[in-house]
Amino acid sequence: MLDYRFIKENLQAVKENIKNRNMTADADLVVKLYDERTALTTKLQNLQQKRNANAASMKQKLDPETRQKYIEEGKALKDEIAQAQKELEEKEVLLDEAARKIPNMANPAVPIGKVDTENLEVKKVGTPRKFDFKPKDHVQLGESLGLIDFDRGTKVSGQKFYYLKNEAVFLEQALIMYALNILRKHNFTTFITPDVAKQEILQGIGFNPRGNESNVYCIEDEGTCLVATAEITLGGYHSGEILDKSKLPLFYCGLSHCFRREAGAAGHFSKGLYRVHQFDKVEMFVYSLPEESDKIHEQLRLIEEEIFTGLGIPFRVVDTCTGDLGAPAYRKWDLEAWMPGRADENHPEGDWGEVTSTSNCTDYQARRLNVKFRDDDGKNKYVHMLNGTAIAVGRAMLAILENYQNADGSVTIPPALVPFCGFDKISPKQNS
Repeated sequence: MLDYRFIKENLQAVKENIKNRNMTADADLVVKLYDERTALTTKLQNLQQKRNANAASMKQKLDPETRQKYIEEGKALKDEIAQAQKELEEKEVLLDEAARKIPNMANPAVPIGKVDTENLEVKKVGTPRKFDFKPKDHVQLGESLGLIDFDRGTKVSGQKFYYLKNEAVFLEQALIMYALNILRKHNFTTFITPDVAKQEILQGIGFNPRGNESNVYCIEDEGTCLVATAEITLGGYHSGEILDKSKLPLFYCGLSHCFRREAGAAGHFSKGLYRVHQFDKVEMFVYSLPEESDKIHEQLRLIEEEIFTGLGIPFRVVDTCTGDLGAPAYRKWDLEAWMPGRADENHPEGDWGEVTSTSNCTDYQARRLNVKFRDDDGKNKYVHMLNGTAIAVGRAMLAILENYQNADGSVTIPPALVPFCGFDKISPKQNS
């Protein structure tokens, strides 16, 4: 979250930022509650000073009448302090609740817009393939090649679940190993993270565990949730800790299952593997010194570009607009791969679809999770936290199937993955 004093001292800028992000939050209420909390804190401190003075007076030699007077005064102060503490605690809860709705400030360079169509394209890598046959989408390919069973996934688990079969199982593992090896080359510490996290960790990262708009599955009566990304578990790894400045930045990557409710998500391009309730992902996460976070953000984006360049999939980089940033992000880059299966009247040969993103969340998450470092001046300061997708397996597999398909219905495996999966082509089968 943002610092309360920052909100008070930069109220108009904070309100303009909320407007630009197309979000609902009450910065005026935060300032009001902050001032009320400050007044209550002062009141409580004054009462405590009076109590201490009363206790000091009681240690003196007093006549019975005066002692009784101090005793009664002490009891009254005790009741007043208890009431003030109760009011302060209640005010803290209201302040925290209101402040958590305030999004992070956006980088001044971020394009202002409400929806993803207003993101700014900054780079293209590779050229979309020209097919000499009518290409299929990944759902058709997955079914015809016996790779994906959506119908039985729905029968057993519900909508937006699926079975991976045959070569797709090895392709998924190949994508994971391919990404992990690239990150190992870049000196990331590798993790397999828990698939469950406490609600307070999710809230710290910026996920809302409750309500109709929540994108996570909560475990009833446990106070925990299934994670939507390893960003949650990697971000919570050092919660409540003071990190050694000399060891920063910390480059972590985590492999996890990801579970998302996708409440309200619909549309033609949400079909198949693009938007599902469960998938595997390798996530990058960095704890950084504040002055280094912009540079590291660029580094994470370049690693994502390296991964998809190595797969031979055309993609573009977009600078995400304010309305599409998400509350914790200061700036976010998306990689959008070319997807021939997105062909329609407006885009007859296909269109771009997001496959990775990387965000610099500055100290927004660190304040919530209380992650600090001790600076050279001896003061504890909040770290900056960054995240980025190395590989979201479902969307990467989608892009491979659609871009590497052949006229005979087969799919060629990108050369970079062949050593990991052990074959270079997936061919049609008699019985899938």
